[in-house]
Amino acid sequence: MKSFKDKVVWITGASSGIGERLVYELAKRKAKIIISSNQEEELERVKKNCKLSEQDILVLPWDLTAHDSIDEKTKIVLNKFNTIDLLMNNGGISSRAFVKDTSFSTYKKLMDINFFGAVAITKSVLPVMIKNKSGHIVAMSSAAGKIGTPKRSSYAASKHALHGFFDSLRAEVYNDNINITLICPGYIKTNISFNALTGDGNLYNKMDKNQEKGMLPEVLAKKILKAVEKEKEEIWVGGKEILGVYIKRIFPRLLSKIIRKQIPK
Repeated sequence: MKSFKDKVVWITGASSGIGERLVYELAKRKAKIIISSNQEEELERVKKNCKLSEQDILVLPWDLTAHDSIDEKTKIVLNKFNTIDLLMNNGGISSRAFVKDTSFSTYKKLMDINFFGAVAITKSVLPVMIKNKSGHIVAMSSAAGKIGTPKRSSYAASKHALHGFFDSLRAEVYNDNINITLICPGYIKTNISFNALTGDGNLYNKMDKNQEKGMLPEVLAKKILKAVEKEKEEIWVGGKEILGVYIKRIFPRLLSKIIRKQIPK
């Protein structure tokens, strides 16, 4: 996608963090934007900050666990914009708990939001892109989509699942001229740890030290759009934590030793 001007872009998780910054960057580039999350008031705030005309932005609340309602949401988008050029699967939630302390319902919730939510909206939008023989889909993974670490089992599992799904989809839609880009950020300074779930499903409600020192979301948003422009298949973005991806590939036992040291005594 060489230019975002007049392209119709649908972003989930658009009410805060990385999603919010993607909205602002795309607004600067004159895209037509659909913003979704389960926080309608925050979506309205983001819309106001964009300063786009009513014809160029649509607030479309949607909970990522409401899988059965997504086709109706897609119809609303098509009624307004007639097409969808770029889908950005950004919405998601993290976790902070050991496996032994994590309830099955918490695992299910993480998968319902992070994995099945992305699958549902992607499958709903895909027929439009196939018909147009054009489109681009972005999936927000994580460094945790490559490496599992202590207290992140449900989060890592949901992000690993995204790679399997979207790598398979990329091969299937190649001849339909549809691009797939997986984004794997390291530590980004957002509220992801505040909103993370503990083992019993309650909010963690703390800012992680690594998150506090992480890359600013506006910096990541620019890098994501650059990756889309260059039609990258996958990018890893962050600080020294991204080195873990390379270490795992070359020296997996060394990485296992490093990860074990992260377990609190």
